[in-house]
Amino acid sequence: MSPTMPAFISRLLRPFTSSASLSITPAGPIPAGAQKATLAAGCFWGVEHMFRKEFADKGLYDARVGYIGGDTTSPSYRSVCSGSTGHAEAVQLTFDPITLPYTDLLVFFYRMHDPTTRDSQGPDTGSQYRSGIFVHSAEQKEQADQVTEKANNQWWGGKVVTQILPAGEWWDAEDYHQRYLDVNKGGYECPSHKEREFPDLQ
Repeated sequence: MSPTMPAFISRLLRPFTSSASLSITPAGPIPAGAQKATLAAGCFWGVEHMFRKEFADKGLYDARVGYIGGDTTSPSYRSVCSGSTGHAEAVQLTFDPITLPYTDLLVFFYRMHDPTTRDSQGPDTGSQYRSGIFVHSAEQKEQADQVTEKANNQWWGGKVVTQILPAGEWWDAEDYHQRYLDVNKGGYECPSHKEREFPDLQ
């Protein structure tokens, strides 16, 4: 899909239902000591797909797409897309913090999307597409602040608008959204979702 395609057309091409689905359960039991990371970076199909591809054999146990940061209960995809619920489309990662440090996930997060556009990502516009890190502990908050400051100063020229907020209630997206791009080969991917080549953060 062309990056210049109007946002309203791209949204029309994103279905509210689908007949295809994959098993959405993790491949095996998740060990004790696993942690969660919750990140919003625009359309959650591409975000989930990129994190699975990058970290599948590096300590990532599971990745689910869903909704966070809103003020209504049991949000649906349709209601979130309306912009009326306050939720962001997000991915919740379950990972082994020993083999996959939380900071590695954050660095990749800042590489794989554009954190300088407020309430939009590529052709997708609306608060549901905002950039956000939803932290699950004081340690995650400290690490998110540190990585964000470095990425902002060294990569993004002081323009990062990513929110860093406590992780509130998480709502799984409907089953047909889970592993969407594994089921729907060639499905919509936001053109801003690509890994950028930046030097290591110092």
